[in-house]
Amino acid sequence: MPEPAPIHEHAISNLRYIREAMERAGSFTSITGWGGVMVGLTAVVATVIAHRVPTEHAWMWVWLIEAAIAGTIAGVTMAIKARRANVSFTGAPARRFFVSYFAPVIAGAALTIVLWRIGAYSALPAAWLLLYGASFVSSGAYSIRVVPFMGVSFMLLGLVACFVPFTIGNVLMGVGFGGVHIIFGLLIARNYGG
Repeated sequence: MPEPAPIHEHAISNLRYIREAMERAGSFTSITGWGGVMVGLTAVVATVIAHRVPTEHAWMWVWLIEAAIAGTIAGVTMAIKARRANVSFTGAPARRFFVSYFAPVIAGAALTIVLWRIGAYSALPAAWLLLYGASFVSSGAYSIRVVPFMGVSFMLLGLVACFVPFTIGNVLMGVGFGGVHIIFGLLIARNYGG
């Protein structure tokens, strides 16, 4: 009769299995609070500038430039947080997060082109807020607990934007991309390590 394996070998094997299972099911935790605050501040500035431009076409370009600035800030600050926490952008949780995040964002980009081509600028605040919110609701399933709530906040603002004049839509963009980012950024920074 073969001798049973020592108990410490079983324990190590079990711990390895648990650790691997947790990594596979893990969350992407490199959402940056301070980056969100900075994105929110730049969106407040964009709201003021966009309110003062003479045409809806110029308004759209203010917000597209803001989106590029915000994307850069978010990407850099997420990379910094991930590096500090030794979290990989190529791991399964990060891949799931980014796929579910970028699907609605890509849809928003395509819809922006369509709405721009037909001159339906007044539909852009609702479309952007709704799809950006959808990106956080869907990616929040693979991230920290507060992310889906942030997405719902954007979506609620987008729903309101469906029924208000264009100038109010710009204000709602400021409330969402500015205020919601700042509020949730501070919550994330305080509760999830920056």
